[in-house]
Amino acid sequence: MKNIALVLLTCLLFSCKSEAQETTKKETFEVTKTDTEWKAELSDAEYHVLRQAGTERPFSSVLNKEYRSGTYHCAACDTPLFKSKDKFDSGTGWPSFDQEIEGNVAFGTDTKIGYTRDEEHCGTCGGHLGHVFNDGPKETTGERHCINGVALNFKPDNE
Repeated sequence: MKNIALVLLTCLLFSCKSEAQETTKKETFEVTKTDTEWKAELSDAEYHVLRQAGTERPFSSVLNKEYRSGTYHCAACDTPLFKSKDKFDSGTGWPSFDQEIEGNVAFGTDTKIGYTRDEEHCGTCGGHLGHVFNDGPKETTGERHCINGVALNFKPDNE
């Protein structure tokens, strides 16, 4: 009986959340605005995706079929995020890239739908962009950056 009590006490101590388990790093970004300011500057769809981590319907973005040479910028703060040379047709219904512009995209963990995904957000304003998966083109990075088109503005070269 004494051994059972000792085992239960040990399990209880190690299963409880400690203060160390609850520490989360609060990210700060160069461009920071109030919720009211973001709502005034962004369309409803942009706000839903960029500030509330929403997802647009697949195949709804005109950027999914954008094939010109250029750069994809954050729709909230204009940070360049992806180059057209890194874009590919994944068939998923969202603009997909095999790599980001290094240093301009930040990464985090998203568990909202019951499993862990690698979330991407703008490194300048923190706006939610989409997720990165390891099922992209093997001949390049092997990554698929699956990005909401509404979170992006496309700027063609030569304009």
